Amino acid sequence: MDTILLLKAAILGIVEGLTEFLPVSSTGHLILVGDLLNFNDERGKVFEIVIQFAAILAVCWEYRAKILSVAGALPHDARARRLLVNVLIAFMPAAVLGFLFAKSIKAHLFAPVPVALAFIVGGFIILWAEKRQHVVSVQTADDLNWKDALKVGLAQALALVPGTSRSGATIIGGLLFGLSRKAATEFSFFLAIPTLFAATVYEVVKYRHLFHAQDWSMFAVGGIASFVSAFLCVRWLLRYISNHDFTVFAWYRIAFGIVVLITAYSGAVNWSAA
Repeated sequence: MDTILLLKAAILGIVEGLTEFLPVSSTGHLILVGDLLNFNDERGKVFEIVIQFAAILAVCWEYRAKILSVAGALPHDARARRLLVNVLIAFMPAAVLGFLFAKSIKAHLFAPVPVALAFIVGGFIILWAEKRQHVVSVQTADDLNWKDALKVGLAQALALVPGTSRSGATIIGGLLFGLSRKAATEFSFFLAIPTLFAATVYEVVKYRHLFHAQDWSMFAVGGIASFVSAFLCVRWLLRYISNHDFTVFAWYRIAFGIVVLITAYSGAVNWSAA
């Protein structure tokens, strides 16, 4: 296997793991970094499926005790059933809209400049949300009702636009809807599991003809890099939110988006779709 290709796999795996659960858009970063590395063809898209799946496994591992507890308590615990139902309710808007419009979105918005614009707009939305008075009515992820879950699910649907950020939409949306910072973040993690699993299954079926045995080493390197970086990132984020808001991520999004636009229009970087 080409050493340069394995290095690209490791870089993209780390990018996926570090950005999947932060409010900075993993899809946007993968589009931009994949463009820079010239690894955004169909083979690259298949690789993204693998590293996204590895990131999901990292969250499942971090929350394995909670997941097993909820699964075991479903027959006799109303709170466990409510959490499961709420996750499914929140999952539906993005699932339905994604099924209907995914092809059009990928055709028109999966390019560096639209992603950069989404980065900037999303950054300003986070700044606005953090300046608002935050009134908490839901303390933990277990306390959501179905209306809260539906609102978060509608917010997640906005992340179908690349560069918006699934975790950013759900966490910031959760804050606006009265969830505590911890509840919004944890529910975002729980919601990521069916959302990303469904996306992975859909993409595997769609691109199954592009999976080849000779790519196993590339998948392994990228998957391990994604799993480890995602696991560390989730643990760090849970500690970070106890004493910080998301303003730093907003400024990062704005600065990063501006840099992409400047380099695109100045010709400093030859973005393939700019």
